[in-house]
This record gives sequence, structure tokens and C-alpha cells, in this order.
Amino acid sequence: MSKLSRRAFLQSASALTLVAIAPAVQATTGEPFSRAEVIARAKALAERPYKARNKVPDDWLAMNYDQYRSIQFDVDKALWADTVRSYNVDFFLPGLYFERSVQINAVENGIANRVPFDMHRFKKHPEISPDLSEDGAIGYSGLRLRTNLDDPDHPGKKTEFCVFQGASYFRAIAKGNVYGLSARGLALKTGDAEGEEFPEFISFWLEAPGPQQDNMVVHALMDSPSVTGAYRFDIMPGNPCVMDVEATLFARTELTHAGLAPLTSMFLFDATNHQRFDDFRPAVHDSEGLLIRNGNGEVIWRPLANPTRLQVSSFVDENPAGFGLIQRSRDLSDFDDLEAHYHRRPSLWVEPKGNWGAGAVTLVEIPADKEIYDNIVAYWRPRDPYSEGSMIELDYRLTWGDEPTSDLPRVIKTASGAKIFGDPGRLMVIDFDAHPIFEADPESFEIHITSPQLETSPGILERNPETGGMRLVFSFAPEDLTHVEFRAMLRKDGAAASEVWLYRWTV
Repeated sequence: MSKLSRRAFLQSASALTLVAIAPAVQATTGEPFSRAEVIARAKALAERPYKARNKVPDDWLAMNYDQYRSIQFDVDKALWADTVRSYNVDFFLPGLYFERSVQINAVENGIANRVPFDMHRFKKHPEISPDLSEDGAIGYSGLRLRTNLDDPDHPGKKTEFCVFQGASYFRAIAKGNVYGLSARGLALKTGDAEGEEFPEFISFWLEAPGPQQDNMVVHALMDSPSVTGAYRFDIMPGNPCVMDVEATLFARTELTHAGLAPLTSMFLFDATNHQRFDDFRPAVHDSEGLLIRNGNGEVIWRPLANPTRLQVSSFVDENPAGFGLIQRSRDLSDFDDLEAHYHRRPSLWVEPKGNWGAGAVTLVEIPADKEIYDNIVAYWRPRDPYSEGSMIELDYRLTWGDEPTSDLPRVIKTASGAKIFGDPGRLMVIDFDAHPIFEADPESFEIHITSPQLETSPGILERNPETGGMRLVFSFAPEDLTHVEFRAMLRKDGAAASEVWLYRWTV
């Protein structure tokens, strides 16, 4: 699947001179709707051989990026724009990277009506936008939700906060965020040698909200060669933006490598690998770490990496309390990027409802040389495959915005470099944030540092006057090793006094 520059893709077209196309109205005949109907459709699909949907016409696919971006949705023609409903829905054009359209339906009073494709909902640039054949453009490529978030930059207007577009991808932001990482309905065979399979949302049903309704409910039907699914998203925007996700999956084939609640993000560099990039910015990433609260109650922080070779890490667990990709750097000076605003990218936390059994939080890190590529994937991989013909029920919560609170000191920075004095080797530097527990003397903490590959120095803990927290420093000599795994944490009076820091050092 093509990777897009989210920063460029979401740029406003306000700099373009746009001309509106006259409106048109098309009618459809409704049919009764319920979540049970979506589940029935998913089950029926799974009982038939997979058949890929038709692509949109060639001239739509032949558009270049500037041409595609020059055709902008007219928010005055959004779904429910002329009503008192609390949400409006914008639609995205098919074509370019989006080869197949999706069917979108509006549900009112239990009756679903298809929202037909209508080119008159869009504005064109008089010089850049191409003339397109309309006979084969049978749907949109996705949708965008907007509601009143009391945005000071857009007083009295509905503000966008959530997008569903491309395969089973979707993304959201909390109030004050800008778009960053994405979620997906399901990941299949991520990182496998035979290649990844990308299930697709092929139809959506949007439950019409009342005038004062706070939440928005979206249903989606998923299809792929290996699995079908019925999804329900109960979305509550704000700070944070919370999504309750229910999914019923039907396995067409044995699912040997399924990724549940998958997250996709970008990590290019920070202080650990800045030397590989000739860039004025101190860091570039949508997310900087994987946070896990495992079934044993441990809080684990694994800084992300942009490796030179594909690497997959598995954090074996049973009934995890949660996991997520987190952005902890929240100052503009952390990135010095006046355009991308990486310090405002959301974190995304997955909270399973019920027991997910045995498996592993899995982290896939893919080499990348530009920030336009999403090279980080995290998901829950069940230990046991799902058998052909099985039905899988999932229930979990996604929270977009700040990371979940913790009683333990957090790791706020990881850095590595060559030793300045003494024998050859390398230093690892870990900064913990300010916390009341650090009012105690540094010598009252127990330092636990381990590695299965080598011996490390004992470690030194000292106060960091800049952060108000503690800094842990230790050294190691990798010699001929190309990668080394580390685990470090602080304890006090026999109890955890920090997160568990996990790190993979690579050449």
C-alpha cells in the first residue's frame, strides 16, 4: 500500500483559487438497518470466495498528487450540513492512491439510505483540476467527521476530528492535536516474508445524531481474502477523543498471524540516531515509544527506533491491561518544526475489554529514510491461530490524545553515545521525569540493569536539575555484537520506583 505524507495530504487548499460546481440531488430507497445486519453481511461474505471490488476508472487513477488535491470537498455540502444535527460528514474523492471506492449509507430512524457519489459536492481548481469521467466513480474513498469542539480558530463552526480512508485505516485527534498516527481495523501477516494483507472497509453506515447528541456511531463492513468483519465505532470527541470499538470477525482461512487493534506511526530519528540524518531538527517522529501495561501489572516503556534492518519485537503477555504508541515530547523546541507540529501529535492507547488471553504485544520497526513513510506498527498478536471458519469477537477502547496517567516516574528521554573517557565502549543515558518519589536521596534507590548479551556497568543515578527528575547512566562494550537488548528500572523499598525501560541497541 502506498505511504502518503500526512502533513502534505492534510494541508488546506485555502491557497488555491477554487470554483464551486452547481449542486445536484439524487434519491435512494431505504432499507432497515441494525448492527446485526452488518454482522450477517460479514458472515455471508465469509461463506463465499473473496472477490476484489472493481477499481475506479483509469483517468481517476492517473491523477497526480497536485491534481487530486486540487479537487476539494465543499463543507457547505456535507452530509447533514443543512440540519440541526450535531455532526457533519465530509467525503473524500476516489482515485490516485485510493483505487477502490466505498459505499456510504446514512441511517435515520432505523432506515439506511445510500449516499450516492456526487461530484457537485466538490470544488475544482480552474487550471489544475482534470476533467474526469463520472460513470464509473460509484462511491467515495472515505469520510471525515466534524462537530462543534469550541475551536477558537473556527468559532461557531464544526471542526474535523476523525477520518476513515484507505484499507481499514482511520485516525482521530483530541482537541488541540494535529493528525499523526493511525489505527486499523485489523492487521494480517505484518512483517512476514510473503507480504502483508490489508483488509478493507468496503461499506459504512452512519447513524444520524440528534441535535444535542455528544457521540457519533459509525458501522463498517470489512472484507479481505482471509477474513471479513463487522465493526461498530462509538466515538466521543473532545480531550481526549475516545472510541469504543466492537468487532465480529469471520475467518475465511486459518489466521496464523493476526494483529488485533493495530496502530501505525512514524519514527525517523531522535537523540539515539540523529547522526544518521543531516537535519536541523533535533527529532522527527509521530510517536516516540511503545507503552505497555501488562497482565502482571508492570509498566513498560520501549523507545522506538528506525533500524537499518527490519526488526520485530514481541512482548509476551497474558490479558494485557493496555498498550499504545505514545508521543511524550510536548514542547515545540523538542522538534523545532514550525510546520509539522510534531509536539501536537496525539498518543493512542488501546484498552482491551475483557480477557484477550495469551499472546504478545508486537512491535514492527521498518527502516525509513524520509518522514513521509509510516514505518512503525504495534498490535496484539494472539498466541494461538484462529481456525478457518471461526468467529472472533473483539471489544476494546481507543483513546486519542495524551497518554494514560501513571503513578510511576516516566522515561522522558533516551540517548546513546560513545564513552568520552576510559575504556572504549558506549554510554546509555535515561532521563526520568520529575516525581514526588525523587525527593528521596538517589542512593536510596536500587538500580536494576540487565542484558542477555553482555555485562553492563552498575549504573549511576543522579538528579537532573533541568528536568527535576533523575538521570540513570550506564556503559557497555558491544565489541562484535550487532544488537544488544537492555532492561532497566529503579526500585525503592522493594517496590517499583520507575517504569521498566526496554531498549534494543543496534549497529
